[in-house]
Amino acid sequence: MKLIAGLGNPGTEYAFTRHNTGWLCVDHIIVNKNLGSPQTKFHSEFWKSDGVIYIKPLTFMNSSGIAVSEAVNFYKIELSDVLIIYDDMALPFGKLRLRANGSAGGHNGLISILGALGSLDVPRLRVGIGKAPGEMINYVLGHFNEDERKQLPDIVDNVERAVNTWLDKDIQRAMTLVNASRN
Repeated sequence: MKLIAGLGNPGTEYAFTRHNTGWLCVDHIIVNKNLGSPQTKFHSEFWKSDGVIYIKPLTFMNSSGIAVSEAVNFYKIELSDVLIIYDDMALPFGKLRLRANGSAGGHNGLISILGALGSLDVPRLRVGIGKAPGEMINYVLGHFNEDERKQLPDIVDNVERAVNTWLDKDIQRAMTLVNASRN
């Protein structure tokens, strides 16, 4: 069993904000896999198909660890079989980076998850949203601008390819392929 968690915040005011990039990516995958409407389970929107669980935590970003740890503990999922998808200001807009482990880099959603799971050894797919030109909170909680909206279809397609690579390969091979691509 594998778990893919896209991070974001519930509520219409957060829809299509940079901080909900993880949710947008999971939504894209769910639609392309024709998985239909979610169940509500583990404080999340929840889908399960072909040995993969997809969740969008409804706990708000800073408490994402509650939802992820509930799913991991219920299904007894190895941490190496968990993939967290989230926005990252340290990467240029649309750039992807797959990592097997490491610190949270200041991302509160990932801080919550790593704390709840008690480990830094949790794979993650970082999706670049670029640096904030001003106030960080206003930027990450702000809506995509027109140019960014035009790029979103390609970005979520790239994320889906990266997720499929992670599902099909070991983490080292997947990192080589994803991180070397021109995304």
